[in-house]
Amino acid sequence: MLADFTGILVILIVGIVLVCGMLGVHLLLGPRREFSEKQEPFECGEKQIVSPRQRYAVKFYMVAILFVIFDVEAIFFYPWAAVFAELSWFGYWAILVFTLPLAVGLLYEWLKGGLEW
Repeated sequence: MLADFTGILVILIVGIVLVCGMLGVHLLLGPRREFSEKQEPFECGEKQIVSPRQRYAVKFYMVAILFVIFDVEAIFFYPWAAVFAELSWFGYWAILVFTLPLAVGLLYEWLKGGLEW
């Protein structure tokens, strides 16, 4: 049984050796020049306009959380749709119970203006 995993172990060892080898060659041969501009944060080749410590608006977090919630909901719809014919009415009511609270939450968020920029 352990022989089945020998290929994976060999690939893992070769990968680790290659990464360590490349890092070692870089440390031995790479330049070691340090100056103030090199230590500044890089943002698309431009100087920073605002501080990176600036706080984000809460709407960014709300949109991110809503995206995750409805993305996970969409993930559950695919297997349900694949076996919908076999589930018949039980499957219909089960997905309705699953979807209804999320739809009510989306409606609430929409009416409160959480989806507007």
